[in-house]
Amino acid sequence: MLNCSPWALLPPIYSAFTAAGLYFVAVSDEKVAPLGSKYKRRNGSFYPPYISIAGNFPPASCIFSEVMNLAAFGGLIIAVLRYLQLKPRLHQAWLNVGSLVAFSMGCFGMTLVGNFQLFTDEMIHNLGTFMTFGLGTLFCWVQSYITLRVNMQNEGRTTGIIRFLLSGSITASMILYFSLMAQGLHVQAAQGQWALVMFFLIFLSTFAIEFRHSRFGTVCTDNCGRPESLSEAFSEVVRYQPDQL
Repeated sequence: MLNCSPWALLPPIYSAFTAAGLYFVAVSDEKVAPLGSKYKRRNGSFYPPYISIAGNFPPASCIFSEVMNLAAFGGLIIAVLRYLQLKPRLHQAWLNVGSLVAFSMGCFGMTLVGNFQLFTDEMIHNLGTFMTFGLGTLFCWVQSYITLRVNMQNEGRTTGIIRFLLSGSITASMILYFSLMAQGLHVQAAQGQWALVMFFLIFLSTFAIEFRHSRFGTVCTDNCGRPESLSEAFSEVVRYQPDQL
Protein backbone atom coordinates (compact mmCIF):
# COMPACT_ATOMS: atom_id res chain seq x y z
CA MET A 1 0.00 0.00 0.00
CA LEU A 2 2.90 2.37 0.74
CA ASN A 3 4.08 2.01 -2.87
CA CYS A 4 0.69 2.95 -4.34
CA SER A 5 0.32 6.11 -6.37
CA PRO A 6 -1.00 9.02 -4.28
CA TRP A 7 -3.62 9.60 -6.99
CA ALA A 8 -5.47 6.64 -5.53
CA LEU A 9 -6.60 8.93 -2.70
CA LEU A 10 -8.40 11.33 -5.04
CA PRO A 11 -11.59 9.32 -5.79
CA PRO A 12 -12.45 8.32 -2.18
CA ILE A 13 -11.64 11.81 -0.85
CA TYR A 14 -13.81 13.32 -3.57
CA SER A 15 -16.74 11.03 -2.73
CA ALA A 16 -16.42 11.53 1.03
CA PHE A 17 -16.28 15.33 0.86
CA THR A 18 -19.16 15.52 -1.64
CA ALA A 19 -21.35 13.28 0.55
CA ALA A 20 -20.42 15.30 3.65
CA GLY A 21 -21.24 18.57 1.88
CA LEU A 22 -24.66 17.36 0.75
CA TYR A 23 -25.42 16.00 4.22
CA PHE A 24 -24.48 19.34 5.79
CA VAL A 25 -26.82 21.14 3.39
CA ALA A 26 -29.65 18.74 4.27
CA VAL A 27 -29.34 19.09 8.04
CA SER A 28 -28.77 22.85 8.02
CA ASP A 29 -32.14 23.71 6.45
CA GLU A 30 -34.94 23.63 9.00
CA LYS A 31 -37.58 24.00 6.30
CA VAL A 32 -36.98 20.43 5.09
CA ALA A 33 -38.42 17.40 6.86
CA PRO A 34 -35.90 14.83 8.23
CA LEU A 35 -35.22 12.01 5.79
CA GLY A 36 -36.63 9.31 8.07
CA SER A 37 -39.73 11.23 9.14
CA LYS A 38 -43.33 10.79 8.03
CA TYR A 39 -43.68 13.86 5.89
CA LYS A 40 -47.03 15.62 5.69
CA ARG A 41 -47.29 19.01 4.05
CA ARG A 42 -49.34 21.27 6.31
CA ASN A 43 -49.66 25.05 6.11
CA GLY A 44 -46.28 25.42 4.40
CA SER A 45 -44.41 23.95 7.38
CA PHE A 46 -42.04 21.31 5.99
CA TYR A 47 -40.89 20.45 2.48
CA PRO A 48 -40.02 16.87 1.42
CA PRO A 49 -36.34 16.01 1.98
CA TYR A 50 -35.18 16.09 -1.64
CA ILE A 51 -31.58 17.20 -2.11
CA SER A 52 -32.64 19.99 -4.48
CA ILE A 53 -35.19 21.39 -2.00
CA ALA A 54 -32.68 21.20 0.85
CA GLY A 55 -30.38 23.40 -1.24
CA ASN A 56 -33.10 25.79 -2.35
CA PHE A 57 -33.27 28.31 0.52
CA PRO A 58 -30.46 30.61 1.70
CA PRO A 59 -28.02 30.25 3.33
CA ALA A 60 -28.09 26.52 2.49
CA SER A 61 -28.47 27.37 -1.21
CA CYS A 62 -25.07 29.11 -1.18
CA ILE A 63 -23.38 26.06 0.33
CA PHE A 64 -25.26 23.78 -2.07
CA SER A 65 -24.00 25.76 -5.07
CA GLU A 66 -20.41 25.52 -3.84
CA VAL A 67 -20.71 21.79 -3.17
CA MET A 68 -22.15 21.08 -6.62
CA ASN A 69 -19.63 23.28 -8.43
CA LEU A 70 -16.69 21.67 -6.64
CA ALA A 71 -18.20 18.22 -7.20
CA ALA A 72 -18.50 18.94 -10.92
CA PHE A 73 -14.88 20.15 -11.09
CA GLY A 74 -13.53 17.21 -9.09
CA GLY A 75 -15.59 14.72 -11.07
CA LEU A 76 -14.28 16.14 -14.34
CA ILE A 77 -10.69 15.75 -13.12
CA ILE A 78 -11.34 12.09 -12.24
CA ALA A 79 -12.94 11.48 -15.64
CA VAL A 80 -10.00 13.06 -17.49
CA LEU A 81 -7.46 11.03 -15.49
CA ARG A 82 -9.45 7.86 -16.21
CA TYR A 83 -9.47 8.75 -19.90
CA LEU A 84 -5.68 9.21 -19.93
CA GLN A 85 -5.21 5.97 -18.03
CA LEU A 86 -7.28 3.98 -20.54
CA LYS A 87 -5.96 5.68 -23.68
CA PRO A 88 -2.93 3.40 -24.27
CA ARG A 89 -4.83 0.27 -23.15
CA LEU A 90 -8.28 0.41 -24.77
CA HIS A 91 -8.43 -0.34 -28.50
CA GLN A 92 -12.00 0.94 -28.89
CA ALA A 93 -11.08 4.61 -28.57
CA TRP A 94 -14.68 5.68 -29.18
CA LEU A 95 -15.73 4.05 -25.92
CA ASN A 96 -13.13 5.98 -23.99
CA VAL A 97 -13.91 9.29 -25.70
CA GLY A 98 -17.68 8.76 -25.45
CA SER A 99 -17.40 7.96 -21.77
CA LEU A 100 -15.43 11.15 -21.13
CA VAL A 101 -17.86 13.29 -23.14
CA ALA A 102 -20.90 11.81 -21.38
CA PHE A 103 -19.50 12.41 -17.91
CA SER A 104 -18.27 15.89 -18.84
CA MET A 105 -21.83 16.79 -19.84
CA GLY A 106 -23.04 15.21 -16.61
CA CYS A 107 -20.64 17.43 -14.67
CA PHE A 108 -22.03 20.44 -16.50
CA GLY A 109 -25.47 19.25 -15.39
CA MET A 110 -24.23 19.35 -11.79
CA THR A 111 -23.43 23.04 -12.16
CA LEU A 112 -26.95 23.67 -13.48
CA VAL A 113 -28.44 21.85 -10.48
CA GLY A 114 -26.30 23.85 -8.05
CA ASN A 115 -26.63 27.30 -9.59
CA PHE A 116 -30.29 27.27 -10.67
CA GLN A 117 -32.41 26.51 -7.61
CA LEU A 118 -35.52 24.38 -8.05
CA PHE A 119 -38.05 27.03 -7.00
CA THR A 120 -36.27 29.78 -8.97
CA ASP A 121 -35.80 28.15 -12.38
CA GLU A 122 -37.37 24.69 -12.33
CA MET A 123 -36.87 23.92 -16.04
CA ILE A 124 -33.09 24.48 -16.07
CA HIS A 125 -32.71 22.78 -12.69
CA ASN A 126 -34.56 19.68 -13.89
CA LEU A 127 -32.54 19.68 -17.11
CA GLY A 128 -29.39 19.57 -15.01
CA THR A 129 -30.87 16.76 -12.91
CA PHE A 130 -31.59 14.63 -15.98
CA MET A 131 -28.12 15.33 -17.39
CA THR A 132 -26.42 14.43 -14.11
CA PHE A 133 -28.38 11.27 -13.37
CA GLY A 134 -28.92 10.09 -16.96
CA LEU A 135 -25.43 10.64 -18.35
CA GLY A 136 -23.86 9.68 -15.02
CA THR A 137 -25.65 6.33 -15.12
CA LEU A 138 -24.55 5.78 -18.73
CA PHE A 139 -20.97 6.55 -17.68
CA CYS A 140 -21.15 3.93 -14.92
CA TRP A 141 -22.35 1.17 -17.26
CA VAL A 142 -19.73 1.98 -19.89
CA GLN A 143 -16.93 2.09 -17.32
CA SER A 144 -18.09 -1.25 -15.89
CA TYR A 145 -17.77 -2.82 -19.34
CA ILE A 146 -14.40 -1.17 -19.95
CA THR A 147 -13.13 -2.48 -16.61
CA LEU A 148 -13.78 -6.07 -17.70
CA ARG A 149 -12.41 -5.40 -21.18
CA VAL A 150 -9.11 -3.84 -20.10
CA ASN A 151 -8.55 -6.05 -17.02
CA MET A 152 -5.72 -3.98 -15.51
CA GLN A 153 -3.32 -6.02 -13.41
CA ASN A 154 -5.75 -8.98 -13.63
CA GLU A 155 -8.11 -7.10 -11.28
CA GLY A 156 -10.67 -6.31 -13.96
CA ARG A 157 -12.97 -9.25 -13.28
CA THR A 158 -13.44 -8.56 -9.56
CA THR A 159 -13.58 -4.79 -10.00
CA GLY A 160 -15.89 -5.10 -12.99
CA ILE A 161 -18.38 -7.26 -11.08
CA ILE A 162 -18.44 -4.72 -8.24
CA ARG A 163 -19.04 -1.90 -10.71
CA PHE A 164 -21.78 -3.77 -12.54
CA LEU A 165 -23.54 -4.33 -9.21
CA LEU A 166 -23.19 -0.65 -8.36
CA SER A 167 -24.42 0.35 -11.83
CA GLY A 168 -27.45 -1.87 -11.35
CA SER A 169 -28.10 -0.32 -7.94
CA ILE A 170 -27.81 3.18 -9.43
CA THR A 171 -30.25 2.32 -12.22
CA ALA A 172 -32.72 0.70 -9.82
CA SER A 173 -32.52 3.68 -7.45
CA MET A 174 -33.14 6.10 -10.30
CA ILE A 175 -36.18 4.17 -11.53
CA LEU A 176 -37.49 3.91 -7.98
CA TYR A 177 -36.93 7.62 -7.39
CA PHE A 178 -38.89 8.78 -10.43
CA SER A 179 -41.63 6.18 -9.89
CA LEU A 180 -42.23 7.10 -6.24
CA MET A 181 -42.09 10.81 -7.02
CA ALA A 182 -44.76 10.36 -9.71
CA GLN A 183 -46.98 8.62 -7.13
CA GLY A 184 -46.59 11.46 -4.64
CA LEU A 185 -44.63 9.35 -2.12
CA HIS A 186 -42.14 12.09 -1.50
CA VAL A 187 -40.25 10.81 1.54
CA GLN A 188 -39.70 7.43 -0.10
CA ALA A 189 -38.73 9.14 -3.36
CA ALA A 190 -36.25 11.36 -1.50
CA GLN A 191 -34.75 8.27 0.14
CA GLY A 192 -34.36 6.75 -3.31
CA GLN A 193 -32.68 9.93 -4.52
CA TRP A 194 -30.20 9.90 -1.65
CA ALA A 195 -29.48 6.21 -2.29
CA LEU A 196 -28.89 7.01 -5.97
CA VAL A 197 -26.37 9.74 -5.14
CA MET A 198 -24.56 7.61 -2.54
CA PHE A 199 -24.27 4.62 -4.90
CA PHE A 200 -22.93 6.96 -7.57
CA LEU A 201 -20.29 8.40 -5.21
CA ILE A 202 -19.28 4.89 -4.15
CA PHE A 203 -18.87 3.97 -7.83
CA LEU A 204 -16.55 6.92 -8.43
CA SER A 205 -14.51 6.04 -5.35
CA THR A 206 -13.72 2.61 -6.88
CA PHE A 207 -11.41 4.29 -9.41
CA ALA A 208 -8.87 4.28 -6.58
CA ILE A 209 -8.34 0.60 -7.46
CA GLU A 210 -6.84 1.46 -10.87
CA PHE A 211 -5.39 4.85 -9.97
CA ARG A 212 -3.05 3.23 -7.46
CA HIS A 213 -1.20 1.65 -10.41
CA SER A 214 -0.62 4.88 -12.34
CA ARG A 215 1.26 8.11 -12.01
CA PHE A 216 -0.11 11.23 -13.69
CA GLY A 217 1.75 14.39 -14.60
CA THR A 218 2.03 17.25 -17.06
CA VAL A 219 4.65 17.84 -19.73
CA CYS A 220 6.03 21.32 -20.38
CA THR A 221 8.52 22.00 -23.17
CA ASP A 222 9.91 25.06 -24.93
CA ASN A 223 10.25 23.12 -28.17
CA CYS A 224 7.20 23.56 -30.43
CA GLY A 225 7.21 20.06 -31.83
CA ARG A 226 4.53 17.98 -33.50
CA PRO A 227 1.16 17.85 -31.67
CA GLU A 228 1.20 14.06 -31.54
CA SER A 229 4.39 14.07 -29.47
CA LEU A 230 2.47 15.63 -26.56
CA SER A 231 -0.19 12.93 -26.83
CA GLU A 232 2.51 10.26 -26.80
CA ALA A 233 4.07 11.89 -23.75
CA PHE A 234 0.76 11.80 -21.90
CA SER A 235 0.38 8.13 -22.77
CA GLU A 236 3.77 7.42 -21.29
CA VAL A 237 3.02 9.44 -18.17
CA VAL A 238 -0.01 7.33 -17.25
CA ARG A 239 1.51 3.98 -18.20
CA TYR A 240 1.98 1.53 -15.34
CA GLN A 241 5.61 1.29 -14.23
CA PRO A 242 6.19 -1.72 -11.96
CA ASP A 243 9.78 -0.73 -11.19
CA GLN A 244 8.65 2.51 -9.56
CA LEU A 245 5.45 1.29 -7.91
